[in-house]
Order: sequence, then structure tokens, then C-alpha cells
Amino acid sequence: MAANNPADANDSRTTAPSAWRAMLDVALPKLSLIPTGVASLLFVYGFVAWTIWLSMTKSTLLPTNSFAGLAQYRVLFSLDTWWVSVINLAIFGLLYVLICLAIGLFLAILLDQKIRAEGWLRTIYLYPLALSLVVTGVVWKWLLNPGLGLQHFIRSLGFSGFTFDWLITPDMAIYAVVIAAVWQASGFVMALFLAGLRSIDDSIIKAAQLDGASLPRVYWSIIIPSLRPVFFSAVILLVSLAIKSFDLVIALTDGGPGYSTWLPAIFMYNIGFDRGQIGLGAASATLMMAAVALAMLPMLIAELRERRHDKQG
Repeated sequence: MAANNPADANDSRTTAPSAWRAMLDVALPKLSLIPTGVASLLFVYGFVAWTIWLSMTKSTLLPTNSFAGLAQYRVLFSLDTWWVSVINLAIFGLLYVLICLAIGLFLAILLDQKIRAEGWLRTIYLYPLALSLVVTGVVWKWLLNPGLGLQHFIRSLGFSGFTFDWLITPDMAIYAVVIAAVWQASGFVMALFLAGLRSIDDSIIKAAQLDGASLPRVYWSIIIPSLRPVFFSAVILLVSLAIKSFDLVIALTDGGPGYSTWLPAIFMYNIGFDRGQIGLGAASATLMMAAVALAMLPMLIAELRERRHDKQG
């Protein structure tokens, strides 16, 4: 019989550990994701499902399993405070998104001119984003307080007829919330647009300028249309933030005067916790989740289309 080849024995010893190592390389990342997946399934989607279930029960101060169908939603739609919060959300969301986009794009274009001290200016513009919404609300509550802030300061300069009392005027208080929210988020939008501007090929701009196009024309006709994906992402994020707004309003106005600055999140907290109507609060929370899902749906569709296009390409 032929003697065993030592080289074959060595190969069998080396291939076995390498096969195990390859299996571990594939399995360990998946195993490490199991705790996160279980926690997300339980504490995120589990509580989402529970909230939807509570919205269809007769729960008041304590949760119950008494099924009530859509009764809580019918009560919700009959409340004036709910519709006030929805109208406020429409006003706040529209102004918040449009003003943040305008200011963010303007600041990004200024910084894109390669000006001096760009780093300092970018830090200044992004500084409000580093503050919590509660701190932002408290600061603007001081600034907009007629007896302490801007109105008091202008009058101390001799302009005794100057009035800026939006914070305590029911019809104008929601616009005071818009001011504080725009100040906090404009730097974030600026950073998104600046990243988009820096990704545009300079040769396109130089070619347009060689053809005689002025710099404003280049931005209006070439650069800004090229930023459509950035516009899309910024709008989706801002709409989601507007729907979920809570901290800023609580710190700035506490929903007042009266309930003139209530948003759906304020309504949900007040009805569900302060007044002990858990089922009604869960119904409003469910509608808020649906609104956020609808706001995120265009981004998901666009991403799926892009992946499908990449596969086909």
C-alpha cells in the first residue's frame, strides 16, 4: 500500500479550522443582531401595536380590554381642541419647512463661496442644533417675553410704541413657536445643502460660466435643480420633526395662551396623561404615527426605486 502523503494530512488540518472560521465570520454578525432585533420588536413595534389596540378600547385612567371599535376616534374628531391642534400643526409645519429650507439654502450658498472664516461661521450656524429643544424653548421664552426680552429692550432705547407680544397673544403665539423652531433647525438644513453643493462637479459650473452665465443664473438654473434629492430629504425630515414637536412647545408656551399653541403631541399628552383618557390619547397617538409613516413613505419609495434601478443597471 502507498504511504499516506504528509501534505494531504496538513491540508486537512488547515482546511477544517478555516471552514469553522468562515462559518463564524458569517454567523457572528447575525447573532450579534438578535438582541437588538428582539428589543426593537418588543419595545418599539410591540408598544406600537399596543397603542393601536388601546385606541380601540374603552380605556380611561387604566388600560382595559373592553373593545370599543372606532368610538375613541369618533370622540376625537368631535373635539374642538383636536382640530385646533391639527390646524396649528398645519400652520407650524408649513412655515417651519418653508422658512428652514429658504434660510438653510441661503446660508449654504453663502458658505459655498469659499469665504474666510467658513469654519467659524459654520460652527455658529450649527450651534443651535447642539442645544436641546427644552433649552431652545426657555431661551426664546425669555427673548419673546414682553416684559423681559425684545420688546422691553427696544422700548428702553426710546421706542415706547414698539410692541412684540406674540408670546402672550393667542392668535400669534403659534408664530412665536415657528421662530424658535426655525432658529434651532436652520443650521441642520444648511449642513445638508452645503454637503449637496460640495458634491456638485465644479466643471459643470465652470462650463456654464464660460458660456456667459452669471453666478446667480448658474445657481438658479443648474445648481439648485441638482439639489432635488437634498430638498426631498430635508422636507421629509422637517415634516417628521414638525409632527412630533413637543419639547419646544412645552418649554416655550406650555401650549398656551389657553390651548392656542396645542399641537397633536401636546393634545395626546394632555388628554392621555393629565386627564386620564388613555384610549383617547392612544387614538391621537395612532393618528400621529400614521402621519409620520405617510411622511416617510416617499423616502422609502424613492429608495426602493433606486435599488431597483441599480439592480437593473
